[in-house]
Amino acid sequence: MKFLLCLLAGLLATPAIAGPSAHELLQAERNETIIPRYLLQDPRGRSVTSEDFRGRFQLITFGYTYCPDICPTTLVEMAAVLERLGDKAKRLQAIFITVDPERDSGQVLQTYTEFFDPRILGLTGSPALIRRTADNFRIRYAKVRTADNTSENYAVDHSAGMILIGPDGRFIRKFAYATPVDTVVATLAELLEIP
Repeated sequence: MKFLLCLLAGLLATPAIAGPSAHELLQAERNETIIPRYLLQDPRGRSVTSEDFRGRFQLITFGYTYCPDICPTTLVEMAAVLERLGDKAKRLQAIFITVDPERDSGQVLQTYTEFFDPRILGLTGSPALIRRTADNFRIRYAKVRTADNTSENYAVDHSAGMILIGPDGRFIRKFAYATPVDTVVATLAELLEIP
């Protein structure tokens, strides 16, 4: 008991350590282990890499077309961001990367993303390329079988949110799922002012 009282007294006497500044937090977020690289296919089957958008910002989200709620909500928000940015949206490429390449063909993705906004590009690829891309972006996903346990009937549990990549191809930040559109627009509008 005496030891615990001494330890507590020592802790109380220790000067408070200041938390990280906003700049340090942003720098830490930029230094996350996200590797913003991918090699996938557009709806026409053409190869697309992260290098194809050098000079433009990329706003990327992962999901799948059978997703019941998170993906449609995110794409509605992404479309709202593009709309609210007006002419500045020309400097931004919105991208939806499937985590369900078995069902999400290029044509399925194109129909799906165009429903929300034709400027959103749907990307797919082989299961191995999708896995590599998701790993690079630190996106977790896994199939979840339904009660009937048929091969076609499954959901995909996956990480949510939008990831912003700069025109230099570097990771800038991640917007958590359901970040208000106003916050995303304000961040992007400020960044898009920078030449």
